[in-house]
Amino acid sequence: MGVNIYDVINSRIMELLEKGTVPWRRGWNISSSMPRSFATRKEYRGINVFLLASLQYSQPWFLTFNQIQERGGHVKPGEKACPIVFWKWIDGKNVADVADAHKAAGKIPLLRYYNVFNVEQTEGITYQELSDTTNQEFTPIQAAEQIISTMPDKPLIQHMGNKASYNPASDTITLPPQSAFVSAEEYYCTAFHELTHSTMAEHRLNRKSTIQVHQWGDEHYSKEELVAEMGASFLCGHAGIEHTTLENSAAYIQGWLKALKNDKTLLVHAAAAAQKASDYILNVTPTEDTHH
Repeated sequence: MGVNIYDVINSRIMELLEKGTVPWRRGWNISSSMPRSFATRKEYRGINVFLLASLQYSQPWFLTFNQIQERGGHVKPGEKACPIVFWKWIDGKNVADVADAHKAAGKIPLLRYYNVFNVEQTEGITYQELSDTTNQEFTPIQAAEQIISTMPDKPLIQHMGNKASYNPASDTITLPPQSAFVSAEEYYCTAFHELTHSTMAEHRLNRKSTIQVHQWGDEHYSKEELVAEMGASFLCGHAGIEHTTLENSAAYIQGWLKALKNDKTLLVHAAAAAQKASDYILNVTPTEDTHH
């Protein structure tokens, strides 16, 4: 069953990629439009953020079909649901459909999915409208600077040269001078990308990584690069700035499409790792993501 769920998510993302849309490079302001469960008011996490934000509804609220009916509403004719995933923790001893279940001890996670609709796809549902004008007291750039300055145990950040990189050996991020970027938003997007890379260090999240320095669009696509892309997108959302498009995004899209065809689990696992990295950088402790 797990393979089917990965197929569902992969086909959704690949459909967007084939249209030239990179869902983890969509900008949203976290103060207003971070996708949320209508029933619990909680923000969605991981791959669900990209699946739902890519729909570009003005309102962040999502409900299941049953939740719509329970509230006396209905889905507008012709509207289609979006699949989202969640991990369900179950007793490994009672699971027959998990590989090597006989080896499992205690609670193990099983991936499940269900379908949701945005409130704008419904009629008869009363909801609180949120607008993109609800900015925090920080300007977007100040908010971005705040994220960098308050990251716990952050790596050394230096400005020199014309390339952005993270060196695990010296735990150092190198960025071009701020004046070299076409915009402040572009600078912070790049900085967040490299900060996400830095969380892979053993003394941080100890993310097993085979990060390689490839040419952009290289066939040897790295999962770590996708984690950094998604992590930067989460952090840009928190800072209220747009996650800008890479110059060579077309080549990257081809690489991603190829990678997704070869590894069905890549998206879900990369998004989970990116969410964990973002939480680390923001120094927040998330609650268990089991809300519907």
